[in-house]
Amino acid sequence: MNLFDQFAPATLLNVPLTPLAMLFPWLLLPTPQLKWVHNRLQAFQNWLFMLFSKQLLLPLNTPAHKWAFLFASLLTLLLTTNLLGLLPYTFTPTTQLSINLGLAIPLWLTTVLAGFRNQLTHSIAHFLPEGTPTPLIPALILIETISLLIRPLALGVRLTANLTAGHLLIHLVSSAIPVIFLLSPTASVITFMILTLLVTLEIMVATIQAYVFVLLLSLYLQENT
Repeated sequence: MNLFDQFAPATLLNVPLTPLAMLFPWLLLPTPQLKWVHNRLQAFQNWLFMLFSKQLLLPLNTPAHKWAFLFASLLTLLLTTNLLGLLPYTFTPTTQLSINLGLAIPLWLTTVLAGFRNQLTHSIAHFLPEGTPTPLIPALILIETISLLIRPLALGVRLTANLTAGHLLIHLVSSAIPVIFLLSPTASVITFMILTLLVTLEIMVATIQAYVFVLLLSLYLQENT
C-alpha cells in the first residue's frame, strides 16, 4: 500500500463520501432545547462558544460582530472534523488541500470585498504605504498585491500541511511497533509510549489549527472593517 493512500478521498460505489464526512460531526452536537436548565454538555458548548466569540471579536469593530455566527460555525466544523479524523477507520476531509482552499478563498475574498465596500480608500492605501519613494512605488505595489493574494493559499496550506504531517508521523510510528516487537519487546513498549504522546500532540495540533484558521480570518476582517 502507498503511504499516502490514507489521504485518498473515501468513496462508496464511486460516490465521494467527503460531504458525508463533513456533515457527520454536526450530528454529534447537542441540539438546543427550550428548557430553563441545560444539561452539562449543552452548558459546556454554550460556554465555549461565548468564550470563543468574546476573545475573537473583542479587537474587532462593531460592524464585524455580525460575523460571530459564521466564525463559530466554521470553528465547530474544523474542530470536529479534525478531531474525528484521528479515530481509526475514519477520513479527515481537512487533509485535502482542495477542501481547505474551498473554505479559505471564498471567506478571504468576502473580507476583501467588504473592505472595498466599506472603506475603499483605506483598503487601496494598503497597497502603497505613505511616504514611499517614487522609484519604489511599482515594486511595493507588486509586493503588497502578492502578499494579499497569497493569504488564502497560506490559510489552506497551513491547515493541510500540519494535519498531513501529523497523520503521516502517527502512521509511520504505529507501523513500526509490530516490527520492533519481534526484535525487542521493550523497545516496542517505548515506541508505543511515543505513539501515545504523538496522538496527544496531534489532538492539540488539530484544535490549535482550527482556531488559528478562524483567528487569521478575523485578522483579515479587522483590516477591512
